[in-house]
Amino acid sequence: MTQQFNNPIVDKSFAIIDHEIGDHDLNKFEYEIARRVIHTTADFDFIDLLKFSPDAITQAIEYLPKKRPIITDVTMIERGISTLVNQTFQNPIISAIEQVSSVLPGKTRTETGLLTCFNQYPQAIYVIGNAPTALIALCQELTTSRFKPALIIGCPVGFVSVVDSKEMLANTGIPQIRVEGRKGGSTVASAILNTLLILAYQQNSQ
Repeated sequence: MTQQFNNPIVDKSFAIIDHEIGDHDLNKFEYEIARRVIHTTADFDFIDLLKFSPDAITQAIEYLPKKRPIITDVTMIERGISTLVNQTFQNPIISAIEQVSSVLPGKTRTETGLLTCFNQYPQAIYVIGNAPTALIALCQELTTSRFKPALIIGCPVGFVSVVDSKEMLANTGIPQIRVEGRKGGSTVASAILNTLLILAYQQNSQ
Protein backbone atom coordinates (compact mmCIF):
# COMPACT_ATOMS: atom_id res chain seq x y z
CA MET A 1 0.00 0.00 0.00
CA THR A 2 1.12 3.57 -0.56
CA GLN A 3 1.88 5.98 2.22
CA GLN A 4 -1.20 7.97 1.22
CA PHE A 5 -3.34 5.30 2.88
CA ASN A 6 -0.98 4.00 5.57
CA ASN A 7 0.94 5.24 8.57
CA PRO A 8 4.03 3.90 10.38
CA ILE A 9 1.98 1.91 12.91
CA VAL A 10 -0.06 0.26 10.17
CA ASP A 11 3.10 -0.53 8.21
CA LYS A 12 4.71 -2.08 11.30
CA SER A 13 1.55 -4.12 11.94
CA PHE A 14 1.58 -5.35 8.33
CA ALA A 15 5.21 -6.41 8.72
CA ILE A 16 4.29 -8.46 11.79
CA ILE A 17 1.37 -10.05 9.95
CA ASP A 18 3.59 -10.88 6.97
CA HIS A 19 6.13 -12.53 9.26
CA GLU A 20 3.55 -14.60 11.12
CA ILE A 21 1.72 -15.75 7.99
CA GLY A 22 4.76 -16.65 5.93
CA ASP A 23 3.89 -18.59 2.78
CA HIS A 24 0.30 -18.55 1.51
CA ASP A 25 -1.68 -19.34 -1.63
CA LEU A 26 -3.30 -15.96 -2.24
CA ASN A 27 -2.37 -13.70 -5.12
CA LYS A 28 -1.07 -10.18 -4.51
CA PHE A 29 -4.43 -8.41 -4.40
CA GLU A 30 -6.16 -11.16 -2.43
CA TYR A 31 -3.40 -11.00 0.15
CA GLU A 32 -3.73 -7.22 0.45
CA ILE A 33 -7.37 -7.77 1.42
CA ALA A 34 -6.62 -10.62 3.81
CA ARG A 35 -3.83 -8.68 5.49
CA ARG A 36 -6.03 -5.67 6.12
CA VAL A 37 -8.83 -7.86 7.50
CA ILE A 38 -6.32 -9.52 9.84
CA HIS A 39 -5.01 -6.10 10.86
CA THR A 40 -8.57 -5.03 11.67
CA THR A 41 -9.50 -8.16 13.64
CA ALA A 42 -6.15 -9.57 14.91
CA ASP A 43 -7.57 -12.91 13.75
CA PHE A 44 -5.27 -14.95 11.52
CA ASP A 45 -8.06 -17.41 10.67
CA PHE A 46 -9.12 -15.03 7.91
CA ILE A 47 -6.16 -16.04 5.76
CA ASP A 48 -8.07 -19.29 5.17
CA LEU A 49 -11.66 -18.12 5.60
CA LEU A 50 -11.62 -15.46 2.88
CA LYS A 51 -12.74 -16.80 -0.49
CA PHE A 52 -12.50 -14.93 -3.78
CA SER A 53 -14.17 -15.68 -7.08
CA PRO A 54 -11.68 -15.30 -9.94
CA ASP A 55 -13.16 -12.05 -11.23
CA ALA A 56 -14.14 -10.40 -7.93
CA ILE A 57 -11.26 -7.98 -7.46
CA THR A 58 -11.07 -7.09 -11.16
CA GLN A 59 -14.78 -6.28 -11.14
CA ALA A 60 -14.36 -3.97 -8.16
CA ILE A 61 -11.34 -2.20 -9.64
CA GLU A 62 -13.33 -1.52 -12.82
CA TYR A 63 -16.54 -0.55 -11.01
CA LEU A 64 -15.44 1.80 -8.24
CA PRO A 65 -13.82 4.55 -10.34
CA LYS A 66 -17.10 4.95 -12.22
CA LYS A 67 -18.59 6.44 -9.02
CA ARG A 68 -21.46 3.98 -9.00
CA PRO A 69 -23.40 3.05 -5.83
CA ILE A 70 -22.18 0.90 -2.95
CA ILE A 71 -25.02 -0.74 -1.01
CA THR A 72 -24.42 -1.76 2.61
CA ASP A 73 -26.74 -3.79 4.79
CA VAL A 74 -26.19 -1.64 7.90
CA THR A 75 -25.11 1.88 8.79
CA MET A 76 -21.95 0.72 10.56
CA ILE A 77 -20.40 -0.34 7.26
CA GLU A 78 -21.43 2.93 5.64
CA ARG A 79 -19.54 4.77 8.37
CA GLY A 80 -16.61 2.38 8.12
CA ILE A 81 -16.03 3.04 4.42
CA SER A 82 -17.11 6.67 4.04
CA THR A 83 -13.70 8.20 4.74
CA LEU A 84 -11.91 6.24 2.02
CA VAL A 85 -14.82 6.63 -0.39
CA ASN A 86 -14.53 10.39 0.04
CA GLN A 87 -10.75 10.24 -0.41
CA THR A 88 -11.01 8.25 -3.63
CA PHE A 89 -14.05 8.11 -5.95
CA GLN A 90 -16.95 9.62 -3.95
CA ASN A 91 -19.30 6.75 -4.74
CA PRO A 92 -22.81 7.08 -3.34
CA ILE A 93 -23.12 4.86 -0.24
CA ILE A 94 -26.61 3.60 0.52
CA SER A 95 -27.40 1.80 3.76
CA ALA A 96 -30.22 -0.66 3.15
CA ILE A 97 -31.58 -0.47 6.68
CA GLU A 98 -32.12 3.27 6.25
CA GLN A 99 -34.32 2.79 3.16
CA VAL A 100 -37.19 1.18 5.08
CA SER A 101 -40.47 3.03 5.61
CA SER A 102 -42.45 -0.11 6.43
CA VAL A 103 -41.26 -3.69 6.89
CA LEU A 104 -42.48 -6.27 4.38
CA PRO A 105 -44.58 -9.10 5.89
CA GLY A 106 -42.38 -11.93 7.12
CA LYS A 107 -39.18 -9.95 6.45
CA THR A 108 -36.66 -8.29 8.73
CA ARG A 109 -36.00 -4.58 8.49
CA THR A 110 -32.60 -5.11 6.87
CA GLU A 111 -34.01 -7.69 4.48
CA THR A 112 -36.74 -5.27 3.42
CA GLY A 113 -34.20 -2.51 2.88
CA LEU A 114 -31.94 -4.75 0.87
CA LEU A 115 -34.79 -5.75 -1.45
CA THR A 116 -35.70 -2.10 -1.88
CA CYS A 117 -32.12 -1.28 -2.84
CA PHE A 118 -31.90 -4.19 -5.27
CA ASN A 119 -35.00 -2.99 -7.08
CA GLN A 120 -33.31 0.40 -7.58
CA TYR A 121 -29.66 -0.58 -7.99
CA PRO A 122 -29.46 -4.23 -9.08
CA GLN A 123 -25.98 -3.85 -10.59
CA ALA A 124 -24.34 -2.17 -7.60
CA ILE A 125 -21.66 -3.50 -5.29
CA TYR A 126 -23.34 -5.08 -2.25
CA VAL A 127 -21.52 -5.20 1.08
CA ILE A 128 -23.23 -7.41 3.68
CA GLY A 129 -21.48 -7.81 7.00
CA ASN A 130 -24.23 -8.08 9.55
CA ALA A 131 -27.54 -9.56 8.38
CA PRO A 132 -27.64 -13.09 6.93
CA THR A 133 -31.32 -12.55 6.10
CA ALA A 134 -30.30 -9.72 3.78
CA LEU A 135 -27.76 -11.93 2.03
CA ILE A 136 -30.32 -14.72 1.67
CA ALA A 137 -32.88 -12.29 0.25
CA LEU A 138 -30.35 -11.00 -2.26
CA CYS A 139 -29.38 -14.50 -3.37
CA GLN A 140 -33.04 -15.43 -3.80
CA GLU A 141 -33.67 -12.34 -5.93
CA LEU A 142 -30.79 -13.30 -8.20
CA THR A 143 -32.53 -16.52 -9.22
CA THR A 144 -35.15 -14.56 -11.18
CA SER A 145 -33.48 -11.23 -11.97
CA ARG A 146 -31.89 -10.53 -15.35
CA PHE A 147 -29.60 -8.03 -13.62
CA LYS A 148 -26.56 -9.04 -11.58
CA PRO A 149 -24.57 -7.11 -8.97
CA ALA A 150 -21.05 -6.09 -9.95
CA LEU A 151 -19.78 -7.71 -6.75
CA ILE A 152 -21.15 -9.13 -3.51
CA ILE A 153 -19.09 -8.99 -0.33
CA GLY A 154 -20.74 -11.55 1.94
CA CYS A 155 -19.53 -11.81 5.51
CA PRO A 156 -22.41 -11.73 7.99
CA VAL A 157 -21.46 -12.91 11.46
CA GLY A 158 -23.22 -15.09 14.01
CA PHE A 159 -24.94 -18.41 14.47
CA VAL A 160 -28.42 -18.28 12.88
CA SER A 161 -28.59 -18.69 9.08
CA VAL A 162 -25.07 -17.29 8.69
CA VAL A 163 -23.40 -20.36 7.18
CA ASP A 164 -26.47 -21.07 5.05
CA SER A 165 -26.45 -17.54 3.62
CA LYS A 166 -22.80 -17.85 2.62
CA GLU A 167 -23.38 -21.21 1.00
CA MET A 168 -26.21 -19.66 -1.02
CA LEU A 169 -23.87 -16.89 -2.13
CA ALA A 170 -21.19 -19.40 -3.13
CA ASN A 171 -23.70 -21.09 -5.44
CA THR A 172 -24.82 -17.94 -7.26
CA GLY A 173 -21.87 -17.59 -9.61
CA ILE A 174 -21.85 -13.84 -8.96
CA PRO A 175 -18.44 -12.16 -8.51
CA GLN A 176 -17.91 -12.33 -4.78
CA ILE A 177 -15.67 -12.09 -1.77
CA ARG A 178 -16.99 -14.02 1.18
CA VAL A 179 -15.92 -15.23 4.62
CA GLU A 180 -16.73 -18.87 5.18
CA GLY A 181 -18.12 -20.12 8.48
CA ARG A 182 -19.56 -18.08 11.34
CA LYS A 183 -17.00 -15.28 11.40
CA GLY A 184 -17.33 -11.92 9.68
CA GLY A 185 -18.98 -8.70 10.73
CA SER A 186 -19.22 -5.06 9.76
CA THR A 187 -15.56 -4.31 10.50
CA VAL A 188 -14.49 -7.16 8.23
CA ALA A 189 -16.80 -6.04 5.44
CA SER A 190 -15.52 -2.48 5.77
CA ALA A 191 -11.90 -3.65 5.65
CA ILE A 192 -12.56 -5.59 2.45
CA LEU A 193 -14.26 -2.71 0.68
CA ASN A 194 -11.67 -0.20 1.90
CA THR A 195 -8.88 -2.33 0.47
CA LEU A 196 -10.70 -2.55 -2.85
CA LEU A 197 -10.97 1.24 -2.89
CA ILE A 198 -7.22 1.54 -2.32
CA LEU A 199 -6.41 -1.01 -5.01
CA ALA A 200 -8.75 0.68 -7.49
CA TYR A 201 -7.30 4.08 -6.71
CA GLN A 202 -3.75 2.84 -7.18
CA GLN A 203 -4.59 1.14 -10.46
CA ASN A 204 -6.45 4.22 -11.68
CA SER A 205 -3.49 6.46 -10.81
CA GLN A 206 -0.95 4.53 -12.87
